[in-house]
Amino acid sequence: MPIKATPEEARLWSESVDKLLCHKAGQDAFRNFLRTEFSEENIDFWLACEAYRKIKSPTKLASKAKKIYAQFIKTKAPKEINIDFTTRENITRSMDKPTQSSFDAAQNVIYGLMARDCYPRFLRSDGYLELV
Repeated sequence: MPIKATPEEARLWSESVDKLLCHKAGQDAFRNFLRTEFSEENIDFWLACEAYRKIKSPTKLASKAKKIYAQFIKTKAPKEINIDFTTRENITRSMDKPTQSSFDAAQNVIYGLMARDCYPRFLRSDGYLELV
């Protein structure tokens, strides 16, 4: 069940995309908005990268890297993200020995896309305006 934000919390989200993304309710509201734009894979990928970076076990890291790659990075992945060829190829090469930073470049691209394009539209959306 989604977490409900208070109007005060929701107003804080307008300060920056970071403030939006650090709240579970903000993530849920943003994901719902992105779903209407057919781009929810962006926040799903960003959140997967945040969790991935915290993994300490090399075995778990490799397993999670393969899952993220299969779900978001490989061509024709179920939730393929929109990244450039070079970034995709660099990640593909890193899958032999993934590190905690294997997805950083792609995460930065997706973060920029969300911050520049999706976030401003979210702040003007009915879904957000109803919260504040």
